[in-house]
Amino acid sequence: MKKWKTLSSEYLHRRPWLTVRKDVVQLPNGVIHDEYYVLEYPTWVNIIARTRNGKYVMVEQYRHGLHEIFTELVAGIAEPGEEPIEAARRELLEETGYGNGEWRLNMVICANPGSQNNLTYSFIADGVEKISEQHLDTTEDVEVKLLDESEVIDLISSDKMKQALMAAPLWKYFATRK
Repeated sequence: MKKWKTLSSEYLHRRPWLTVRKDVVQLPNGVIHDEYYVLEYPTWVNIIARTRNGKYVMVEQYRHGLHEIFTELVAGIAEPGEEPIEAARRELLEETGYGNGEWRLNMVICANPGSQNNLTYSFIADGVEKISEQHLDTTEDVEVKLLDESEVIDLISSDKMKQALMAAPLWKYFATRK
């Protein structure tokens, strides 16, 4: 197995949240694919946050792509130059007012490595506590939810959580914790 060779790249759309690039690539067998599209996104983060008394800190928000309201993990993007762990701490505090606790990396995944260039860093934060009020952006409408473990397991086992980049870290968390 060999990597493909990029012969040229052209940016079709550049915005802070989405960049579309068209590459012309040559496969190892010599075939040239003259329209290979790549979506460029910033680094994403999400957090499995648990309070000292065992409640999971989640958020409920409307997701326009599916026109539905979902209960999800806290998530966001890393700003340019910001380490994923710092982005995760910032997002948890901004969206929920929760912070502190003991943090560790859970997993690093990609939504679609065939057409996306970014990674999602998922963290576990144990023993978080309410230390602030929410500090939402003007375009955010987020309600904090504190759920029991059984409620979180129900979200993923009943397919109520549609965001794969959140469901996968939760499945790993529940399957591997001791």
